[in-house]
Amino acid sequence: MFKKIIIGVALLINTIIWAQNDTSSPYSLYGLGVENKTSFGKLTAMGNTGVAQITPFQINNLNPANLANIPLNSLLYEIGVNGTYSTLKTSDISQNTTNFNFSHIAFAFPVIKNWGMSFGLIPYSKVGYEIDIQNPVEGSIDTFNTSIMGSGGLNNLYWGNGFKLHKKISIGIELSYLFGTIDEESWVSTDPVINMLDHNYYNGLKFKTGIHYTIPKLANVKTTLGATIEVSTKLKGTQTRSAYKTVGGYQIYLEQDTENDLNDFELPLAINLGMSNNITKNITTNFDYKKLWWENTNQYENSGTYTDQSIYAFGIEYKPSKGYSFSSLVKYRFGLNYNTGFLNISNQKIDTYSLSIGLGIPMSKHTASTLNVSYSFGREGTISNNLIEENFHKLTLNLSFLGNWFQKQKIF
Repeated sequence: MFKKIIIGVALLINTIIWAQNDTSSPYSLYGLGVENKTSFGKLTAMGNTGVAQITPFQINNLNPANLANIPLNSLLYEIGVNGTYSTLKTSDISQNTTNFNFSHIAFAFPVIKNWGMSFGLIPYSKVGYEIDIQNPVEGSIDTFNTSIMGSGGLNNLYWGNGFKLHKKISIGIELSYLFGTIDEESWVSTDPVINMLDHNYYNGLKFKTGIHYTIPKLANVKTTLGATIEVSTKLKGTQTRSAYKTVGGYQIYLEQDTENDLNDFELPLAINLGMSNNITKNITTNFDYKKLWWENTNQYENSGTYTDQSIYAFGIEYKPSKGYSFSSLVKYRFGLNYNTGFLNISNQKIDTYSLSIGLGIPMSKHTASTLNVSYSFGREGTISNNLIEENFHKLTLNLSFLGNWFQKQKIF
């Protein structure tokens, strides 16, 4: 009964947070918005590492090859939410913001022995910004103000499969459907005021493949190597635009629901490499490196350029002792992550540093279902060259459940 209550509460929270999925990052102005940087289960607290980690009882969204390790008659399901408190600052001013977000919902189960399947919904990107621009009046020293507000983002609906080819080798494939809307509303402070609304919709498919290979033990250390490749793909875009001016309390439309095709948005080829080490039964370490070739895409920004992106990450998990007491089953996690970013603005890369800590708290002593709690803090951007720096504190809750399928109830 307690487990059912937990699931019900989690689903309710998910429904509420889904409607509040937002961000206040000024860098969400560019491209499709800021990328979702939250992983599943334990991986968020471990610096978003885990492309090589084998997790039979938790879904690993970084590598579909892990799905091959799900035990028979098992059902894995997971829900995640997070909240972020940020301070945005320039060299002159600062502002505090708070955002709450749904991070994912996912399910995984074995189809047959050595074949696992998963599907889920993850926010892919988020948009949320407000900017004011002073424009000169042609032939005059006067200016007028343009206020721009952006919102929305893209979602990732994925379907993954993992296959065990050998006791040491697993492979996986994942197909994602990316879709979502980015709205941009502008107010031009002329006389009369002109209002414009652009409703931009993107959609397309993305493909990823992965592999796990466990090498022979060396000095009693179990090491698994992992890799994924995300194929470059293009998202189709369409726009619906409306524009009107207000005269005497009446709206006079200049454009109404005018449809246009947007340029395709190209996502880059990406390769993720990782190594996971089980040093003892109590200590696991992860090292990940990811490279995205943005410079090979045809993306263009008026006030910036796209640049190749690298992500370096380290994570460690520690389980203090053997035994079945509640305290002995709690797992402690730590992670570091450095992301060079994919934007170059005013000859300055918009990079991100973050540090994370977390706990894996069992729901009970007799189940692998876990409440994964993580806290991370870091910095994105810089105040150099008149840019904006964001210092953030982020709390993440991931509920990872393990259920049983097709097991007959025993009658005594």
